[in-house]
Amino acid sequence: MLEIIFFLMVIFIFALFSRKLENNSITSQMFLVFTGLIAGLLFFTRFDFQDSFPYILIVAELALVLVLFSDASRIGLSYTIKEHELTLRLLGVGMPLSIFAGVFLAIFLFTELSIWEAAILGVVLVPTDAALGESVFDNKKLPSKLKKALEIESGLNDGLAVPFLVLFIAWSVAEETFQPVTFFVITALQQILFSVIVGLIFGLWGGWLLLKSRQKNWITSKYLKIGLLTLAVASWLLTDQIGGSGFIAAFVGGLSAGYLLKDMANYYTDLTATEGNILVMAMFFLLGILLIQYYPYITLNVIIYAILSLTLIRIVPVALSLTGIGTNWRSKFFMGWFGPRGLASIVLILIALEEQPAFPGENTMLVTVLCTVLISVFAHGISANTLSNLYARWIKNNQNT
Repeated sequence: MLEIIFFLMVIFIFALFSRKLENNSITSQMFLVFTGLIAGLLFFTRFDFQDSFPYILIVAELALVLVLFSDASRIGLSYTIKEHELTLRLLGVGMPLSIFAGVFLAIFLFTELSIWEAAILGVVLVPTDAALGESVFDNKKLPSKLKKALEIESGLNDGLAVPFLVLFIAWSVAEETFQPVTFFVITALQQILFSVIVGLIFGLWGGWLLLKSRQKNWITSKYLKIGLLTLAVASWLLTDQIGGSGFIAAFVGGLSAGYLLKDMANYYTDLTATEGNILVMAMFFLLGILLIQYYPYITLNVIIYAILSLTLIRIVPVALSLTGIGTNWRSKFFMGWFGPRGLASIVLILIALEEQPAFPGENTMLVTVLCTVLISVFAHGISANTLSNLYARWIKNNQNT
């Protein structure tokens, strides 16, 4: 209980000075991770991660479900397919290359991990979190096309990573239990299919009802948001009950509902405001606490991989994906660098450990994700404003010459 009170007071203190802190490039994520580290030191003997894991998992899953559904519904699939070549290249070429690079380097650096554990680590660290570089998207001097591409990529890649995670967990379970791989893979594919079907049913059915209600002026914008959030949570819970992936269902539901409601997107642009943000903030606070508990497992290879995950594993695939469409090297670097790792990576590694708690390399996997997100929170939070201004100045000078 003391930890919860401490966390709530941390949010209250940040709220009091939020404008002043953010004007000095101190983001909420940085503040929460730092105070989480302090909490980890103060309450180290009181907090038991294993005992608290079921409760942490509920908060983590709910936070990601709301973010997945909200981002997917807000982005609009039709816009992505029809108008944004940059986004399609980032997701269709850059993302698979990043997964491959992440898996390859994990196998090379972590000899204690099996191939499928390395694959899980590579997938977990591929989703980006645009919220960690918020000042980039607030900078009006940057090209809207570039900002939109990064925003859409961040909104979709976490949902697209989940099917890969489900498959790799299935392969890992088969390897650890010496069971036929085909059985687990077929089961995983069935889970993905069930999840997509449930997501489509909730998204299309619920979205159509909300659309008709709005057209008849029966529903207010406030309850339009509430209606969408209930669809997100209901699709997640039902899919989990039937053995599927609630994250895939929430993601697909958000895409399909957003497609139907695309003309009313301005009414629900902030589905996860306030309540959802508190859940997200809780995960970054938890990150700090867990880092204190798992610091004995932090090795040089963990730090090296974390740095490579944010640089080589991300920037090179992005640069390759943007080759051939006239994108200059500065733009490639800028888009490659601003792929922060955050909420999705934390939640997905917790899900992987919950699905298969007997991973021989689970401590290495968990601490690598935690360290990557820690570095990302501070590196991207500190550099976002400076680099976006430098890039905007370069664009302006280049246009004038």
